[in-house]
Amino acid sequence: MTDNILVAEQVTKRFGGLVAIKDLTFAIPRQSIVSIIGPNGAGKTTFFNCITGFYTIDEGEMVFDGIRLNGREANQITRLGIARTFQNIRLFSNMTAIENIMVGQEPHLTSTWLGAIIGTPFSRREEVDAEQEARRLLRFVGLAGKGDAMARNLSYGDQRRLEIARALGSKPKLLLLDEPTAGMNPKETAETTQFIRHLRDELGITILLIEHDMRVVMGISEQVTVLDYGEKIAEGKPAEIQSNPRVIEAYLGRGAAASATINTAA
Repeated sequence: MTDNILVAEQVTKRFGGLVAIKDLTFAIPRQSIVSIIGPNGAGKTTFFNCITGFYTIDEGEMVFDGIRLNGREANQITRLGIARTFQNIRLFSNMTAIENIMVGQEPHLTSTWLGAIIGTPFSRREEVDAEQEARRLLRFVGLAGKGDAMARNLSYGDQRRLEIARALGSKPKLLLLDEPTAGMNPKETAETTQFIRHLRDELGITILLIEHDMRVVMGISEQVTVLDYGEKIAEGKPAEIQSNPRVIEAYLGRGAAASATINTAA
């Protein structure tokens, strides 16, 4: 029996009369790399927002590592072990790289605001430990020596890595990456793809990603789920998805499925 870290059962999310996610059943095997793909407006980011507590689902159930997520707030879900990045980078641009990662560690820090103001020994020790961990994460993501740089001054690729480091600061079991290679050149894309695999292999975390670059999806994913208008239309291994007529029709239009496959050429 497959050990699934996240299971969604018949999840539905509405915005007024618009059904963004409809009866979605979905499971992520533990320590796997899984991709969600689909045309623009398919409901991919909405589903991410439902998993992380930014949106409350209207119907269905989501269970993470044996714990029901329904009704939990975003900060509670983060503490359970789910972290994410965003399609548009959301760093604190006027803070240093180290400070950004320390913000990401907040769910697991226990000092009170009063202790921080007074500067109790426990609070000072926790702050030192948090900074050391932040510098370790910087090294892990390949940003050693850049801890004191302002986030806004880092290159685009480095900002992407810093956002991942900040997410890792919350000690996730499941990491959600929303278009991690968006805006990257081919070299940066290849490096990021290798780095995502490294995250799973070295840290043992499970990775769920939204990605439009089919070379990344087909090259890194062990399972691919396809959404269209909020519904799951296909699920399987990358090779199965690449030649699936319904998937090709969703991307290329009716009539293309008979003779086409999703292009993954460079």
